[in-house]
Amino acid sequence: MNKVLIPELRFPEFLNEGNWNIEKLGEISEIVRGGSPRPIQDYMTNNKDGLNWLKIADVAPESKYITSTKEKVLKEALTSTREVSNGDLILSNSMSFGRPYILKIKTCIHDGWIAIRKISDITFEDYLYYFISSHSCQSYFQTNAAGAAVKNLNAEIIKRLPIYLPKKKQEQQKIASCLSSLDEVIATQSQKLELLRDHKKGLMQNLFPQEGKTAPKYRFPEFENDGKWNEKTLNEVATFLKGKGVSKSDIVENGRLPCIRYGELYTHYKETIGIIKSYTNLSADGLVMSKANDVIIPASGETQIDIATASCVLADGIALGGDLNIIRTKINGVFLSYLMNNVKKKEIAQLAQGISVVHLYSNQLKTLKINIPKPKEQQKIASCLSALDELIASQVKKIEHLKQHKKGLMQGLFPKIND
Repeated sequence: MNKVLIPELRFPEFLNEGNWNIEKLGEISEIVRGGSPRPIQDYMTNNKDGLNWLKIADVAPESKYITSTKEKVLKEALTSTREVSNGDLILSNSMSFGRPYILKIKTCIHDGWIAIRKISDITFEDYLYYFISSHSCQSYFQTNAAGAAVKNLNAEIIKRLPIYLPKKKQEQQKIASCLSSLDEVIATQSQKLELLRDHKKGLMQNLFPQEGKTAPKYRFPEFENDGKWNEKTLNEVATFLKGKGVSKSDIVENGRLPCIRYGELYTHYKETIGIIKSYTNLSADGLVMSKANDVIIPASGETQIDIATASCVLADGIALGGDLNIIRTKINGVFLSYLMNNVKKKEIAQLAQGISVVHLYSNQLKTLKINIPKPKEQQKIASCLSALDELIASQVKKIEHLKQHKKGLMQGLFPKIND
């Protein structure tokens, strides 16, 4: 009995076209391994006539096309490498193996690449790119790859990859065009996200006094005549506490008590903490509970720059776990968090001590000098940056939803690989 090869989703004009065909990738293309001449230094060149030399580290993971390389090699390098051209596909055969890219240049490929070239005219590179990117195909690579801790692909595994093809190239083109259009939307939204992040970075540089200055470069109009900001030590404007308890094993899915663990400042929270990630059933007795406006910063971490990560807790009654420095202050906590994460980040990092594990103590934080405007200007800055962060978070969610939509489409537009 013939295998039924029909996808869950199909464009209306192709509903009656019946089963798809199945081919082995090695039967509809030539699969070649990369290679490096030895010693590679003898083949490097700055000559514009040299061949593009493509290495794994040169390629951005989110790219679809490869249009340039960082280095070139002499044409003699082809004695031990493979030359690939515009329209060929390449795959990483180690680490993030199996990720396809389409070449838009003539190039030599490094050892870490396997090339798919001389593609049969029954298909074309854009369709193959999306098919190989699909979940089913990537699962095939995961299942069949050699190695344990570090998996790798070889040419024989790739040659055996089953390729499912609609009988009409027009249907292949429709699928590729649909997914390509969605990729363009995702790219546009990703560019917008980067612009928002750059805007935030610029604002933070201008809204806070930089090193050696007592006033920021930019001030909202209503504060332009308020003069310089006042310099204080944190010890003058805050009291310090230490978090207590709440280990990873204390976290439960439907716990009664909201809590914050120090590691979540690295992985989950930004300058403000409104929606709480973790809950526990521990009793609040004996724990340290937050007061709205508390600023928390880790007491230990892996690197000095990482430990300089401040967040403002927006609500009372949150259990603050061990290894957290708690800065309880009357100045605007959101303002203080943005200030500490911007112009004071390097200075805080320099206060931290340790090698394999870095520690930051309240006695060190107490000596930190900060410049502070009047309360209304603190609030204005905090509100401005918080609103921008909300836009950034919304944009991140929009991109994630688009990517999930693409993932669902790809699962429906291609029959599943069962081999």
